[in-house]
Amino acid sequence: MTETATAGVIASAHDLVKVYGAGPTAVRALDGVDVDLVRGELTAIMGPSGSGKSTLMHCLAGLDRPTSGTVVVDGQTVSSMSERRLTALRRTRVGFVFQAYNLVPTLTALENITLPLDIARRPVDRAHLDLVVQTLGLTDRLGHKPTELSGGQQQRVACARALVARPAVVFADEPTGNLDSTSAAEVLGFLRGSVDDLGQSVVMVTHDPTSAGYAHRVLFLADGRVVGELRDPTAESVLAALAALRVGAP
Repeated sequence: MTETATAGVIASAHDLVKVYGAGPTAVRALDGVDVDLVRGELTAIMGPSGSGKSTLMHCLAGLDRPTSGTVVVDGQTVSSMSERRLTALRRTRVGFVFQAYNLVPTLTALENITLPLDIARRPVDRAHLDLVVQTLGLTDRLGHKPTELSGGQQQRVACARALVARPAVVFADEPTGNLDSTSAAEVLGFLRGSVDDLGQSVVMVTHDPTSAGYAHRVLFLADGRVVGELRDPTAESVLAALAALRVGAP
């Protein structure tokens, strides 16, 4: 694939293999995965513990290198990049939302949100910042430190941090894993809204059918392979698909 973005595809993997260890104790976490992730959609990746869902996301995001195969993000071949180019890509074209928030405790919410831009020495687009902050309902929380925010508010700050740099794609790894159901619904609604209202592309790893119901598309993994997918899911249809595929949540 060339270094130009394929229309309609924000990230892809071809014949992706990831092996941890060697010899008889080697673990084949990904076993020949082929997948195209659609630009301007929220894609959920599901599967039981050990299915390879987090490994797939980490390889797609450039956080881990595959053993073999090809990863392309926003038209750039990530799997063959130098560490320097990978760092630049993650800083400018990829956003991250993790289960643990990863906010800097000594910084305010606003300072946490703009931190990636500050590190990259890129100017803050105030209009876009204001739009993201307003969309996430954080306008009256920008001066607060993380310890002064609820878990849901902290995760919304993490979402804003991921969105403010206008990345090509946001990768979210179990973003609601530490949240109560009300806060989880708020964060998931904001992630879906970032796609529908801001044109963002989001890839989310989750074990929760309710969370997956916010996606446009769900991919199911088992034993390091993609074993099924579902378009326009609901929590109920995800549960039914999991039962049919015998791919349970951990």
